[in-house]
Amino acid sequence: MKKQTFIQGTMILLAAGIVNRILGFIPRIALPRIIGAEGVGIYQLGYPFFLVIMTLITGGVPLAIAKLVSEAETEGKPQNSKYVLRVSLGLTVGLSVLFMALCLWLAPWITTTIITDSRVYYTFVSMTPMLVIVAISSVYRGYFQGRQNMIPSATSSIIETVFRIVCTLWFAYLLLPKGIAYAAAGAMLGVMAGEFFGLLALLWQYHRDENWLSSRQARREKAQQHKKAGLEDSSGSQVSRGLFPRLLGITVPVTAGRLVGSFSYLLESIITAQSLALAGVVTAVATAQYGALQGMVIPLLLLPGVLTSSLAVSLVPSLSEAAARKDKLTIHKRLNQTIRLALVTGAPFAVIMYVLAEPLCLLLYNNADISNMLRTMAPFALFLYVQAPLQATLQALDRPSRALFNTLIGAVLKLFLIWYLSSQPEYGIYGAVIAIIINSIVVTFLHGFSVSRLLAYRFRMFDLLKLAGAMIIMTGITQYGYLHLPLGGIVWIRFLAAMSVGMIAFLAAVFALKLVSLQDLSRMPYLEKWFKPRNPRNPKTPAA
Repeated sequence: MKKQTFIQGTMILLAAGIVNRILGFIPRIALPRIIGAEGVGIYQLGYPFFLVIMTLITGGVPLAIAKLVSEAETEGKPQNSKYVLRVSLGLTVGLSVLFMALCLWLAPWITTTIITDSRVYYTFVSMTPMLVIVAISSVYRGYFQGRQNMIPSATSSIIETVFRIVCTLWFAYLLLPKGIAYAAAGAMLGVMAGEFFGLLALLWQYHRDENWLSSRQARREKAQQHKKAGLEDSSGSQVSRGLFPRLLGITVPVTAGRLVGSFSYLLESIITAQSLALAGVVTAVATAQYGALQGMVIPLLLLPGVLTSSLAVSLVPSLSEAAARKDKLTIHKRLNQTIRLALVTGAPFAVIMYVLAEPLCLLLYNNADISNMLRTMAPFALFLYVQAPLQATLQALDRPSRALFNTLIGAVLKLFLIWYLSSQPEYGIYGAVIAIIINSIVVTFLHGFSVSRLLAYRFRMFDLLKLAGAMIIMTGITQYGYLHLPLGGIVWIRFLAAMSVGMIAFLAAVFALKLVSLQDLSRMPYLEKWFKPRNPRNPKTPAA
Protein backbone atom coordinates (compact mmCIF):
# COMPACT_ATOMS: atom_id res chain seq x y z
CA MET A 1 0.00 0.00 0.00
CA LYS A 2 1.67 3.16 -1.21
CA LYS A 3 1.68 6.32 0.89
CA GLN A 4 1.09 9.57 -0.97
CA THR A 5 2.31 13.08 -0.23
CA PHE A 6 -0.11 15.80 0.82
CA ILE A 7 -0.40 17.22 -2.71
CA GLN A 8 -0.65 13.77 -4.32
CA GLY A 9 -3.34 12.66 -1.89
CA THR A 10 -5.26 15.87 -2.45
CA MET A 11 -5.04 15.53 -6.23
CA ILE A 12 -6.24 11.92 -6.13
CA LEU A 13 -9.25 12.87 -4.02
CA LEU A 14 -9.78 15.95 -6.16
CA ALA A 15 -9.81 13.94 -9.39
CA ALA A 16 -12.28 11.49 -7.87
CA GLY A 17 -14.31 14.35 -6.44
CA ILE A 18 -14.53 16.12 -9.80
CA VAL A 19 -15.66 12.92 -11.49
CA ASN A 20 -18.20 12.33 -8.71
CA ARG A 21 -19.55 15.87 -8.83
CA ILE A 22 -19.91 15.79 -12.61
CA LEU A 23 -21.56 12.38 -12.52
CA GLY A 24 -23.56 13.36 -9.46
CA PHE A 25 -25.22 16.16 -11.37
CA ILE A 26 -26.79 13.65 -13.74
CA PRO A 27 -29.45 12.59 -11.18
CA ARG A 28 -29.71 16.14 -9.86
CA ILE A 29 -30.59 17.30 -13.37
CA ALA A 30 -32.70 14.29 -14.33
CA LEU A 31 -34.48 13.63 -11.01
CA PRO A 32 -36.41 16.94 -10.90
CA ARG A 33 -37.53 16.24 -14.47
CA ILE A 34 -38.84 12.81 -13.39
CA ILE A 35 -40.43 13.53 -10.00
CA GLY A 36 -40.60 17.36 -10.07
CA ALA A 37 -39.54 19.91 -7.46
CA GLU A 38 -42.18 18.62 -5.05
CA GLY A 39 -40.81 15.07 -5.29
CA VAL A 40 -37.28 16.40 -4.73
CA GLY A 41 -38.64 18.20 -1.66
CA ILE A 42 -40.04 14.94 -0.26
CA TYR A 43 -36.69 13.28 -0.94
CA GLN A 44 -34.77 16.13 0.75
CA LEU A 45 -37.04 16.35 3.83
CA GLY A 46 -36.03 12.87 4.94
CA TYR A 47 -32.31 13.46 4.54
CA PRO A 48 -31.71 15.69 7.61
CA PHE A 49 -32.87 12.89 9.94
CA PHE A 50 -30.48 10.49 8.25
CA LEU A 51 -27.59 12.93 8.70
CA VAL A 52 -28.33 13.41 12.40
CA ILE A 53 -28.46 9.66 13.06
CA MET A 54 -25.38 9.04 10.93
CA THR A 55 -23.51 11.70 12.88
CA LEU A 56 -24.50 10.03 16.16
CA ILE A 57 -23.14 6.73 14.88
CA THR A 58 -19.92 7.80 13.18
CA GLY A 59 -19.45 11.49 13.99
CA GLY A 60 -15.77 12.00 14.62
CA VAL A 61 -14.82 8.32 14.20
CA PRO A 62 -13.30 8.67 10.69
CA LEU A 63 -11.33 11.74 11.73
CA ALA A 64 -10.10 10.02 14.90
CA ILE A 65 -9.11 6.93 12.93
CA ALA A 66 -7.21 8.99 10.36
CA LYS A 67 -5.38 10.92 13.08
CA LEU A 68 -4.46 7.93 15.27
CA VAL A 69 -3.52 5.69 12.34
CA SER A 70 -1.34 8.46 10.91
CA GLU A 71 0.45 8.83 14.23
CA ALA A 72 0.86 5.06 14.58
CA GLU A 73 2.34 4.73 11.10
CA THR A 74 4.71 7.64 11.76
CA GLU A 75 5.90 5.93 14.96
CA GLY A 76 6.28 2.55 13.17
CA LYS A 77 3.51 0.79 15.15
CA PRO A 78 1.14 -0.79 12.60
CA GLN A 79 -0.37 -2.99 15.32
CA ASN A 80 -1.91 0.14 16.82
CA SER A 81 -3.53 0.90 13.47
CA LYS A 82 -5.21 -2.52 13.47
CA TYR A 83 -6.43 -2.03 17.03
CA VAL A 84 -8.01 1.33 16.17
CA LEU A 85 -9.70 -0.25 13.14
CA ARG A 86 -11.14 -3.18 15.13
CA VAL A 87 -12.48 -1.03 17.95
CA SER A 88 -13.99 1.51 15.56
CA LEU A 89 -15.73 -1.19 13.54
CA GLY A 90 -17.23 -2.76 16.65
CA LEU A 91 -18.43 0.60 17.94
CA THR A 92 -19.98 1.85 14.70
CA VAL A 93 -21.59 -1.44 13.63
CA GLY A 94 -23.23 -1.92 17.03
CA LEU A 95 -24.60 1.62 17.08
CA SER A 96 -25.78 1.51 13.47
CA VAL A 97 -27.81 -1.70 14.00
CA LEU A 98 -29.39 -0.24 17.13
CA PHE A 99 -30.38 3.02 15.43
CA MET A 100 -31.65 1.22 12.33
CA ALA A 101 -34.08 -0.76 14.50
CA LEU A 102 -35.19 2.40 16.35
CA CYS A 103 -35.77 4.27 13.09
CA LEU A 104 -37.93 1.51 11.64
CA TRP A 105 -39.96 1.40 14.84
CA LEU A 106 -40.43 5.17 15.16
CA ALA A 107 -40.82 5.94 11.44
CA PRO A 108 -44.64 6.48 11.53
CA TRP A 109 -44.40 8.88 14.49
CA ILE A 110 -41.44 10.84 13.07
CA THR A 111 -42.98 11.33 9.63
CA THR A 112 -46.40 12.37 10.92
CA THR A 113 -45.50 14.38 14.04
CA ILE A 114 -42.09 15.97 13.45
CA ILE A 115 -42.04 16.24 9.66
CA THR A 116 -45.05 18.12 8.39
CA ASP A 117 -45.40 16.04 5.22
CA SER A 118 -46.46 12.43 5.89
CA ARG A 119 -45.44 11.40 2.36
CA VAL A 120 -41.85 11.30 3.61
CA TYR A 121 -42.59 7.96 5.38
CA TYR A 122 -41.58 5.73 2.48
CA THR A 123 -38.36 7.66 1.87
CA PHE A 124 -37.52 7.51 5.58
CA VAL A 125 -37.99 3.74 5.76
CA SER A 126 -35.96 3.26 2.56
CA MET A 127 -32.94 5.06 3.97
CA THR A 128 -32.64 3.23 7.31
CA PRO A 129 -30.61 0.19 6.08
CA MET A 130 -28.08 2.68 4.73
CA LEU A 131 -27.02 3.46 8.32
CA VAL A 132 -25.08 0.19 8.64
CA ILE A 133 -23.52 0.46 5.18
CA VAL A 134 -22.32 4.05 5.58
CA ALA A 135 -21.03 3.39 9.11
CA ILE A 136 -18.74 0.57 7.94
CA SER A 137 -17.60 2.55 4.89
CA SER A 138 -16.67 5.58 6.99
CA VAL A 139 -14.41 3.46 9.23
CA TYR A 140 -12.46 2.00 6.31
CA ARG A 141 -12.18 5.41 4.62
CA GLY A 142 -10.70 6.87 7.81
CA TYR A 143 -8.26 3.96 8.04
CA PHE A 144 -6.98 4.40 4.48
CA GLN A 145 -6.78 8.18 4.89
CA GLY A 146 -4.75 7.75 8.06
CA ARG A 147 -2.26 5.67 6.11
CA GLN A 148 -2.26 8.48 3.54
CA ASN A 149 -3.47 6.16 0.79
CA MET A 150 -6.32 8.02 -0.88
CA ILE A 151 -6.75 5.64 -3.82
CA PRO A 152 -9.25 3.26 -2.10
CA SER A 153 -11.48 6.15 -0.99
CA ALA A 154 -11.33 7.72 -4.45
CA THR A 155 -12.07 4.43 -6.23
CA SER A 156 -14.96 3.46 -3.98
CA SER A 157 -16.53 6.91 -4.23
CA ILE A 158 -16.53 6.73 -8.03
CA ILE A 159 -18.03 3.22 -7.99
CA GLU A 160 -20.64 4.37 -5.48
CA THR A 161 -21.54 7.37 -7.64
CA VAL A 162 -21.94 5.35 -10.84
CA PHE A 163 -24.25 2.79 -9.24
CA ARG A 164 -26.16 5.51 -7.39
CA ILE A 165 -26.87 7.39 -10.62
CA VAL A 166 -28.20 4.34 -12.44
CA CYS A 167 -30.21 2.97 -9.53
CA THR A 168 -31.62 6.33 -8.36
CA LEU A 169 -33.08 7.26 -11.75
CA TRP A 170 -34.16 3.70 -12.56
CA PHE A 171 -35.93 3.03 -9.24
CA ALA A 172 -37.58 6.48 -9.23
CA TYR A 173 -38.88 5.92 -12.76
CA LEU A 174 -40.19 2.42 -11.95
CA LEU A 175 -42.08 3.63 -8.86
CA LEU A 176 -43.39 6.90 -10.33
CA PRO A 177 -46.74 5.36 -11.44
CA LYS A 178 -47.51 4.73 -7.74
CA GLY A 179 -47.08 8.46 -6.94
CA ILE A 180 -44.30 10.91 -6.16
CA ALA A 181 -43.98 9.64 -2.56
CA TYR A 182 -43.02 6.19 -3.87
CA ALA A 183 -40.83 7.71 -6.59
CA ALA A 184 -38.88 9.68 -3.94
CA ALA A 185 -38.49 6.47 -1.93
CA GLY A 186 -37.21 4.73 -5.05
CA ALA A 187 -34.59 7.45 -5.47
CA MET A 188 -33.46 6.85 -1.88
CA LEU A 189 -33.22 3.09 -2.51
CA GLY A 190 -30.94 3.94 -5.43
CA VAL A 191 -28.68 5.91 -3.09
CA MET A 192 -28.52 2.91 -0.76
CA ALA A 193 -27.56 0.61 -3.65
CA GLY A 194 -24.72 2.94 -4.57
CA GLU A 195 -23.41 3.02 -0.99
CA PHE A 196 -23.47 -0.79 -0.90
CA PHE A 197 -21.31 -1.17 -4.01
CA GLY A 198 -18.94 1.53 -2.72
CA LEU A 199 -18.51 -0.47 0.50
CA LEU A 200 -17.74 -3.62 -1.48
CA ALA A 201 -14.96 -1.74 -3.29
CA LEU A 202 -13.43 -0.64 0.05
CA LEU A 203 -13.57 -4.15 1.50
CA TRP A 204 -11.93 -5.60 -1.61
CA GLN A 205 -9.12 -3.04 -1.43
CA TYR A 206 -8.56 -3.70 2.28
CA HIS A 207 -8.37 -7.47 1.89
CA ARG A 208 -6.09 -7.13 -1.12
CA ASP A 209 -3.68 -5.00 0.94
CA GLU A 210 -3.91 -7.40 3.87
CA ASN A 211 -3.01 -10.34 1.66
CA TRP A 212 0.02 -8.41 0.47
CA LEU A 213 1.07 -7.60 4.03
CA SER A 214 0.68 -11.22 5.12
CA SER A 215 3.54 -12.38 2.91
CA ARG A 216 6.45 -14.14 4.59
CA GLN A 217 8.72 -11.10 4.60
CA ALA A 218 5.99 -8.85 5.98
CA ARG A 219 5.25 -11.33 8.78
CA ARG A 220 8.93 -11.45 9.73
CA GLU A 221 9.19 -7.65 9.84
CA LYS A 222 6.00 -7.43 11.85
CA ALA A 223 7.32 -9.97 14.37
CA GLN A 224 10.49 -7.92 14.78
CA GLN A 225 8.44 -4.77 15.40
CA HIS A 226 6.35 -6.57 18.02
CA LYS A 227 9.47 -7.81 19.72
CA LYS A 228 11.01 -4.34 19.86
CA ALA A 229 7.77 -2.92 21.22
CA GLY A 230 7.86 -5.45 24.09
CA LEU A 231 4.63 -7.25 23.26
CA GLU A 232 3.71 -10.25 25.38
CA ASP A 233 1.35 -11.65 22.70
CA SER A 234 -0.16 -10.79 19.33
CA SER A 235 -3.22 -9.05 20.78
CA GLY A 236 -1.54 -5.69 20.95
CA SER A 237 -2.81 -5.20 24.51
CA GLN A 238 0.24 -3.36 25.79
CA VAL A 239 0.90 -1.00 22.89
CA SER A 240 -2.79 -0.32 22.42
CA ARG A 241 -3.26 0.72 26.03
CA GLY A 242 -4.34 4.33 26.05
CA LEU A 243 -5.46 4.33 22.41
CA PHE A 244 -9.13 3.72 23.22
CA PRO A 245 -9.38 6.73 25.56
CA ARG A 246 -7.64 8.83 22.90
CA LEU A 247 -10.07 7.52 20.28
CA LEU A 248 -13.00 8.60 22.43
CA GLY A 249 -11.26 11.86 23.34
CA ILE A 250 -11.13 12.83 19.67
CA THR A 251 -14.44 11.25 18.62
CA VAL A 252 -16.74 12.73 21.28
CA PRO A 253 -16.04 16.46 20.76
CA VAL A 254 -15.88 16.09 16.96
CA THR A 255 -19.15 14.17 17.02
CA ALA A 256 -20.67 16.89 19.17
CA GLY A 257 -19.49 19.50 16.68
CA ARG A 258 -20.92 17.62 13.73
CA LEU A 259 -24.14 17.00 15.63
CA VAL A 260 -24.53 20.75 15.85
CA GLY A 261 -24.35 20.96 12.06
CA SER A 262 -26.62 17.93 11.54
CA PHE A 263 -29.21 19.08 14.06
CA SER A 264 -29.03 22.52 12.55
CA TYR A 265 -29.81 21.02 9.13
CA LEU A 266 -32.68 19.00 10.62
CA LEU A 267 -34.14 21.95 12.50
CA GLU A 268 -33.60 24.09 9.43
CA SER A 269 -35.87 21.84 7.37
CA ILE A 270 -38.54 21.77 10.10
CA ILE A 271 -38.40 25.49 10.92
CA THR A 272 -38.35 26.47 7.23
CA ALA A 273 -41.51 24.44 6.56
CA GLN A 274 -43.25 25.83 9.66
CA SER A 275 -42.17 29.41 8.93
CA LEU A 276 -43.34 29.24 5.33
CA ALA A 277 -46.69 27.96 6.61
CA LEU A 278 -46.90 30.98 8.93
CA ALA A 279 -46.16 33.18 5.92
CA GLY A 280 -49.20 31.70 4.18
CA VAL A 281 -47.42 29.22 1.87
CA VAL A 282 -49.32 25.95 1.45
CA THR A 283 -47.55 22.65 2.28
CA ALA A 284 -47.04 21.47 -1.32
CA VAL A 285 -45.53 24.81 -2.39
CA ALA A 286 -43.33 25.01 0.73
CA THR A 287 -42.03 21.49 0.06
CA ALA A 288 -41.27 22.46 -3.55
CA GLN A 289 -39.45 25.64 -2.50
CA TYR A 290 -37.38 23.79 0.09
CA GLY A 291 -36.58 21.10 -2.48
CA ALA A 292 -35.43 23.76 -4.96
CA LEU A 293 -33.14 25.38 -2.36
CA GLN A 294 -31.60 22.23 -0.86
CA GLY A 295 -31.80 19.94 -3.89
CA MET A 296 -30.87 22.34 -6.71
CA VAL A 297 -29.30 25.62 -5.56
CA ILE A 298 -27.13 24.42 -2.65
CA PRO A 299 -25.57 21.53 -4.67
CA LEU A 300 -24.56 24.01 -7.37
CA LEU A 301 -22.92 26.26 -4.78
CA LEU A 302 -21.07 23.31 -3.27
CA LEU A 303 -19.81 22.01 -6.61
CA PRO A 304 -16.39 23.76 -6.31
CA GLY A 305 -16.23 22.49 -2.73
CA VAL A 306 -14.93 19.21 -4.15
CA LEU A 307 -11.43 20.70 -3.90
CA THR A 308 -11.85 22.07 -0.39
CA SER A 309 -13.27 18.78 0.87
CA SER A 310 -10.33 16.95 -0.73
CA LEU A 311 -7.93 19.41 0.88
CA ALA A 312 -9.64 19.00 4.26
CA VAL A 313 -9.42 15.19 4.11
CA SER A 314 -5.72 15.26 3.16
CA LEU A 315 -4.98 18.04 5.63
CA VAL A 316 -5.88 16.05 8.77
CA PRO A 317 -3.21 13.31 8.56
CA SER A 318 -0.69 15.75 7.08
CA LEU A 319 -1.09 18.29 9.90
CA SER A 320 -1.27 15.53 12.53
CA GLU A 321 2.04 14.16 11.29
CA ALA A 322 3.63 17.64 11.29
CA ALA A 323 2.22 18.38 14.75
CA ALA A 324 3.67 15.09 16.07
CA ARG A 325 7.09 16.30 14.83
CA LYS A 326 6.36 19.80 16.18
CA ASP A 327 7.06 21.13 12.71
CA LYS A 328 5.30 24.48 12.79
CA LEU A 329 6.79 25.59 9.47
CA THR A 330 5.14 22.69 7.61
CA ILE A 331 1.81 23.43 9.31
CA HIS A 332 1.91 27.05 8.10
CA LYS A 333 2.99 25.94 4.63
CA ARG A 334 0.14 23.42 4.32
CA LEU A 335 -2.39 25.96 5.58
CA ASN A 336 -1.21 28.60 3.10
CA GLN A 337 -1.43 26.11 0.23
CA THR A 338 -4.91 25.02 1.27
CA ILE A 339 -6.46 28.46 1.65
CA ARG A 340 -4.93 29.80 -1.53
CA LEU A 341 -6.03 26.79 -3.58
CA ALA A 342 -9.53 26.93 -2.10
CA LEU A 343 -9.96 30.61 -2.97
CA VAL A 344 -8.36 30.55 -6.43
CA THR A 345 -10.33 27.51 -7.59
CA GLY A 346 -13.62 28.56 -6.04
CA ALA A 347 -13.62 32.19 -7.20
CA PRO A 348 -14.33 31.63 -10.94
CA PHE A 349 -17.23 29.31 -10.14
CA ALA A 350 -18.71 31.96 -7.84
CA VAL A 351 -18.49 34.49 -10.66
CA ILE A 352 -20.14 32.13 -13.16
CA MET A 353 -22.98 31.33 -10.75
CA TYR A 354 -23.55 35.04 -10.18
CA VAL A 355 -23.35 36.34 -13.76
CA LEU A 356 -24.81 33.33 -15.56
CA ALA A 357 -27.30 32.14 -12.91
CA GLU A 358 -30.35 32.24 -15.17
CA PRO A 359 -28.97 30.30 -18.17
CA LEU A 360 -27.24 27.87 -15.79
CA CYS A 361 -30.48 26.99 -13.96
CA LEU A 362 -32.36 26.84 -17.24
CA LEU A 363 -29.86 24.45 -18.81
CA LEU A 364 -29.48 22.20 -15.76
CA TYR A 365 -32.98 22.13 -14.29
CA ASN A 366 -35.18 23.67 -16.98
CA ASN A 367 -36.22 26.07 -14.23
CA ALA A 368 -35.11 29.71 -14.41
CA ASP A 369 -37.28 30.71 -11.42
CA ILE A 370 -34.64 29.53 -8.94
CA SER A 371 -31.85 31.61 -10.53
CA ASN A 372 -32.43 34.55 -8.16
CA MET A 373 -31.67 32.34 -5.16
CA LEU A 374 -28.44 31.16 -6.81
CA ARG A 375 -27.40 34.70 -7.78
CA THR A 376 -28.03 35.93 -4.23
CA MET A 377 -25.89 33.23 -2.64
CA ALA A 378 -23.07 32.98 -5.21
CA PRO A 379 -20.87 35.92 -4.02
CA PHE A 380 -20.75 34.44 -0.53
CA ALA A 381 -19.84 30.91 -1.64
CA LEU A 382 -16.13 31.62 -1.06
CA PHE A 383 -16.76 31.55 2.68
CA LEU A 384 -18.05 27.99 2.34
CA TYR A 385 -15.00 26.93 0.34
CA VAL A 386 -12.56 28.18 3.00
CA GLN A 387 -14.59 26.95 5.97
CA ALA A 388 -13.90 23.20 5.57
CA PRO A 389 -10.07 23.40 5.58
CA LEU A 390 -10.12 25.77 8.56
CA GLN A 391 -12.32 23.39 10.52
CA ALA A 392 -10.10 20.45 9.55
CA THR A 393 -7.09 22.41 10.83
CA LEU A 394 -8.68 22.90 14.25
CA GLN A 395 -9.59 19.22 14.46
CA ALA A 396 -6.17 18.02 13.32
CA LEU A 397 -4.48 20.19 15.97
CA ASP A 398 -6.66 18.81 18.80
CA ARG A 399 -9.00 21.80 19.01
CA PRO A 400 -12.34 20.16 18.07
CA SER A 401 -14.10 21.92 20.96
CA ARG A 402 -13.21 25.29 19.41
CA ALA A 403 -14.68 24.20 16.09
CA LEU A 404 -17.77 22.96 17.97
CA PHE A 405 -18.27 26.30 19.69
CA ASN A 406 -17.92 28.24 16.44
CA THR A 407 -20.34 25.95 14.62
CA LEU A 408 -22.84 26.17 17.49
CA ILE A 409 -22.86 29.97 17.38
CA GLY A 410 -23.47 29.95 13.63
CA ALA A 411 -26.21 27.31 13.90
CA VAL A 412 -28.16 29.18 16.58
CA LEU A 413 -27.92 32.41 14.58
CA LYS A 414 -29.04 30.68 11.37
CA LEU A 415 -32.06 28.99 12.94
CA PHE A 416 -33.19 32.22 14.59
CA LEU A 417 -32.94 34.12 11.30
CA ILE A 418 -34.84 31.41 9.42
CA TRP A 419 -37.63 31.51 11.99
CA TYR A 420 -37.75 35.31 12.03
CA LEU A 421 -37.38 36.06 8.32
CA SER A 422 -39.08 33.13 6.57
CA SER A 423 -42.28 33.60 8.56
CA GLN A 424 -42.68 37.07 7.03
CA PRO A 425 -44.49 37.04 3.66
CA GLU A 426 -42.13 39.64 2.13
CA TYR A 427 -39.16 37.27 2.62
CA GLY A 428 -40.55 33.73 2.37
CA ILE A 429 -37.91 31.24 1.21
CA TYR A 430 -35.39 34.09 0.86
CA GLY A 431 -35.36 34.32 4.65
CA ALA A 432 -33.67 30.89 4.66
CA VAL A 433 -31.30 32.07 1.92
CA ILE A 434 -30.21 35.11 3.96
CA ALA A 435 -29.81 32.99 7.09
CA ILE A 436 -27.55 30.48 5.29
CA ILE A 437 -25.39 33.30 3.92
CA ILE A 438 -24.92 34.92 7.34
CA ASN A 439 -24.16 31.53 8.90
CA SER A 440 -21.39 30.83 6.36
CA ILE A 441 -19.78 34.23 6.96
CA VAL A 442 -19.91 34.07 10.77
CA VAL A 443 -18.62 30.49 11.12
CA THR A 444 -15.78 31.04 8.63
CA PHE A 445 -14.60 34.18 10.42
CA LEU A 446 -14.77 32.43 13.80
CA HIS A 447 -12.76 29.45 12.49
CA GLY A 448 -10.22 31.81 10.92
CA PHE A 449 -9.85 33.76 14.16
CA SER A 450 -9.37 30.52 16.14
CA VAL A 451 -6.70 29.22 13.73
CA SER A 452 -4.95 32.59 13.75
CA ARG A 453 -4.73 32.64 17.55
CA LEU A 454 -3.66 28.99 17.79
CA LEU A 455 -0.82 29.17 15.25
CA ALA A 456 0.04 32.87 15.32
CA TYR A 457 -0.99 32.69 11.67
CA ARG A 458 -1.85 35.73 9.57
CA PHE A 459 -3.83 35.60 6.38
CA ARG A 460 -2.32 37.36 3.38
CA MET A 461 -4.79 40.19 2.88
CA PHE A 462 -2.99 41.46 -0.22
CA ASP A 463 -3.67 38.12 -1.91
CA LEU A 464 -7.37 38.58 -1.13
CA LEU A 465 -7.31 42.00 -2.79
CA LYS A 466 -5.62 40.54 -5.85
CA LEU A 467 -8.21 37.75 -5.97
CA ALA A 468 -11.03 40.32 -5.77
CA GLY A 469 -9.47 42.20 -8.69
CA ALA A 470 -9.31 39.01 -10.78
CA MET A 471 -12.96 38.26 -9.98
CA ILE A 472 -14.06 41.77 -11.00
CA ILE A 473 -12.22 41.42 -14.32
CA MET A 474 -13.83 38.04 -14.94
CA THR A 475 -17.29 39.37 -14.01
CA GLY A 476 -17.11 42.18 -16.56
CA ILE A 477 -15.78 40.02 -19.39
CA THR A 478 -18.24 37.17 -18.72
CA GLN A 479 -21.19 39.56 -18.64
CA TYR A 480 -20.05 41.27 -21.86
CA GLY A 481 -19.46 37.91 -23.56
CA TYR A 482 -22.94 36.60 -22.76
CA LEU A 483 -24.73 39.77 -23.86
CA HIS A 484 -22.69 40.94 -26.84
CA LEU A 485 -20.83 38.05 -28.50
CA PRO A 486 -22.45 37.43 -31.92
CA LEU A 487 -23.50 33.85 -31.26
CA GLY A 488 -27.22 33.95 -31.99
CA GLY A 489 -30.00 33.03 -29.60
CA ILE A 490 -28.93 29.49 -28.62
CA VAL A 491 -28.62 29.62 -24.85
CA TRP A 492 -26.10 26.83 -24.29
CA ILE A 493 -23.69 28.16 -26.93
CA ARG A 494 -23.78 31.68 -25.43
CA PHE A 495 -23.36 30.22 -21.96
CA LEU A 496 -20.31 28.12 -22.88
CA ALA A 497 -18.72 30.96 -24.84
CA ALA A 498 -19.20 33.50 -22.04
CA MET A 499 -17.92 31.04 -19.45
CA SER A 500 -14.85 30.23 -21.57
CA VAL A 501 -13.78 33.83 -22.17
CA GLY A 502 -14.40 34.60 -18.50
CA MET A 503 -12.25 31.69 -17.34
CA ILE A 504 -9.45 32.66 -19.72
CA ALA A 505 -9.55 36.22 -18.38
CA PHE A 506 -9.49 34.95 -14.79
CA LEU A 507 -6.52 32.65 -15.41
CA ALA A 508 -4.61 35.44 -17.14
CA ALA A 509 -5.30 37.78 -14.20
CA VAL A 510 -4.32 35.12 -11.64
CA PHE A 511 -0.93 34.53 -13.29
CA ALA A 512 -0.37 38.24 -13.94
CA LEU A 513 -1.07 39.04 -10.28
CA LYS A 514 1.12 36.08 -9.20
CA LEU A 515 -1.59 34.37 -7.22
CA VAL A 516 -0.45 31.18 -8.94
CA SER A 517 3.04 30.62 -10.32
CA LEU A 518 4.82 28.03 -12.42
CA GLN A 519 6.49 26.85 -9.21
CA ASP A 520 3.04 26.00 -7.82
CA LEU A 521 2.28 23.97 -10.93
CA SER A 522 5.59 22.13 -10.57
CA ARG A 523 4.33 20.63 -7.30
CA MET A 524 1.34 19.00 -8.97
CA PRO A 525 1.56 15.30 -9.91
CA TYR A 526 2.13 14.71 -13.66
CA LEU A 527 2.83 18.43 -14.21
CA GLU A 528 6.18 18.36 -12.42
CA LYS A 529 8.22 17.35 -15.46
CA TRP A 530 6.80 20.27 -17.48
CA PHE A 531 7.09 23.10 -14.98
CA LYS A 532 9.93 22.18 -12.60
CA PRO A 533 12.97 24.47 -13.10
CA ARG A 534 15.85 22.85 -14.97
CA ASN A 535 19.44 22.53 -13.84
CA PRO A 536 21.38 25.15 -15.85
CA ARG A 537 24.40 22.80 -16.12
CA ASN A 538 22.27 19.98 -17.52
CA PRO A 539 18.94 21.10 -19.04
CA LYS A 540 17.62 17.53 -18.98
CA THR A 541 18.01 17.34 -15.20
CA PRO A 542 15.59 19.13 -12.84
CA ALA A 543 17.14 21.63 -10.48
CA ALA A 544 17.74 20.38 -6.96
